[in-house]
Order: sequence, then structure tokens, then C-alpha cells
Amino acid sequence: MKLFEPTALGALRLSNRIVMAPLTRTRAGEHGVPNDLLVEHYAQRATLGMIITEGTWPVQEGRSYPGQPGIETDEQIAGWRRVADAVHERGGTIVMQLMHGGRVSHPSISQTPRIVGPSAVAAPGQTHLADGSKAEMPVPHALTTDEVAEAVQAHVQAARNAIAAGLDGVEVHGANGYLVHQFMSRHSNTRTDQYGGSPENRARFAVEVVTAVAAAVGADRIGIRLSPEHGIQGVIEDDAADVRAVYTAIAEGLAPLGLAFIDVLHAEPAGELVQGIRRTAGAPFVVNSGFSVMTDRDEAIAVIEGDVADAIAVGRPAIANPDLAERWEQDAELNQPRPELFYGQTGEGYTDYPTLTEVRASVA
Repeated sequence: MKLFEPTALGALRLSNRIVMAPLTRTRAGEHGVPNDLLVEHYAQRATLGMIITEGTWPVQEGRSYPGQPGIETDEQIAGWRRVADAVHERGGTIVMQLMHGGRVSHPSISQTPRIVGPSAVAAPGQTHLADGSKAEMPVPHALTTDEVAEAVQAHVQAARNAIAAGLDGVEVHGANGYLVHQFMSRHSNTRTDQYGGSPENRARFAVEVVTAVAAAVGADRIGIRLSPEHGIQGVIEDDAADVRAVYTAIAEGLAPLGLAFIDVLHAEPAGELVQGIRRTAGAPFVVNSGFSVMTDRDEAIAVIEGDVADAIAVGRPAIANPDLAERWEQDAELNQPRPELFYGQTGEGYTDYPTLTEVRASVA
């Protein structure tokens, strides 16, 4: 079956078409430095066709969660080098998701005087602070035009740092309500300059970030994650015509670049909206049908055999099954994920899921 066959996404070589989706796990400590837990966690999953790391902040101001890793300091680069080396030693491919959280943060999390966004519009609700308390999402500083350019360059430097750390490529996080996505929605972006108003203007930041990153480290190592019609964290996309216009503008802007892949999170990956992005952008395509349900083996096979995508990204099954590709190929029973342990500080629910070999040895 094609799901278990090798493929290439640009310069990225995959041993199979199962991709580990980017998954926030908050295990990198106070200073965002990848540690032994992260090294073990990612190395365990090296037999997946490609690993996309958890969202990693390019600059301190863009940090969204306590325990989230960064790729800004020398210590963080060195920590990620250990992760990349461990994955490569086991024959795997790993790319880093660059995630600037924008307004989804709090100064006590970012440890900076401010948080930023396209406009001075707060994300709804509360966030969890490092001490376990909750706080209302603050009103962000609206980036000036010059500061937008600085945010683009922050992604560029982070991409350079990721490649210097030995990762095989990077994915720009343009989804799930974070900074790049915030620019796309009229609810979070009320600007009146060239980055606001029309769908083409609201698409501009995403295109500029990816274009600049591709120029810096090579388009054939770059991807972007998109989540059309996924209203989350106050980034509301409730107008179908506007959604189509924004994502068409993004796809048209990305089409000339020759990207390694486009990674789309959507409940209906075979639908016209998603497949329209695929046709317009013309890049290898990765899909994920949603993080609220378990992607199963039959769905993954159908996606690939039906040419809905070139690879499929999976979340919870990859959390719970470090050897997911082997288990799916053998149609073996899976470990069940433990959602109550998704976010934590220890290896419990992170590095302690048994492999199929270990399970069979325990009952032999």
C-alpha cells in the first residue's frame, strides 16, 4: 500500500507517508531548551515518515505556553541539535514548526514587556500561567509596519537556527489562531494598511514570511500549516466566500516558490476548499482531518490511495504509538492515548508508551 511506501516532499525524504503532526507538549522547561525528554520522545518516533516538531517560538515575544521550546538562543539551538542527531541516528526525518504565538500569550509567559498581534484586539478567554493560575488574555500591541517586517525576519533567523541545529527543514505555523493566522481573519486583524482589509492584504503576511524563509534556507525544505474554516482562539473564519478568497490569495502567493509541502488541517480534506488550495499552490500536500478525533488506519490508507494528499499527518496515534508505522502496516493493536497527560513536565504519557515489540515480549 502507498501509505507505507517511501516518498519525497521537496528535499525531504520520507520512509513512509505517515507524518507526525506538530503537538504541543510543554516539556522544555522554564528556558525553552530541549532536554533529555524531548530527545527521547522524538527519537522514539523516528520510524514515522516525517516528524513535525511541536510549535517552537522564534523569539521570546512569540512564546505562548510555559514549557514550550524555542529556537532563539545558543542553548536552544544546541538542545535541538541533540534532538535532530538522535532522530537521524535512527534514520528519521524531522522538521521544526516555527510558531510565533502573537496575541495568544501573556507577559508572564513570554517574560517580555508586551505581547503583539496584527491589531490591538485581545484573544478571548484566559490562559494558564506557569504557577498554575489563570489570567485574562491581554490586549496585544498592534505591530507597526516596520515591526511586521521585523516579525518576518524573526522567522527567517529562526529557520536559519533550525537548519544550523541539523533539522531537515521547517514548517511555518499559519494555523490554529497564532500570529500568522491572526493576520488572516477580519476578527483579529482590523488593520487599514497593506496588511489589513482585503483578503489579499490579510494573506500578505503569510506569503511574506514563507517567501523570506524559503529564500534563506531553500524552498524545498519549507512547508506551511494552514487551518481554513477552523475558528479557534478568536481567529474566526465564518464567511465562506472570504475564506476562499484569503486562502486562494495565499496559495497563489506560494505557488511560484516550489515549497516542500503544504500541510492543511481541515475536517474535510477531500473537499473543494482544501483541494482547491492544493491545485493552486501546486506543492506536495499533507492533510490532517482534525485533532479532536483519532485518525485511524483505514482513513490514512483511504487518503493516500484516493490521492487526497501525498502524506497524512496524525496526532494522537503518534503520541501513543512511537512505532505507529509498524503497527499500522501490521494492522496491530494500538496503545490508547492518555489525554490527561498530554501537557506535563515528566516522561509519563510522553516517553513511556510501549512499542509493539515490548508489548509482545511482555505477554510471551
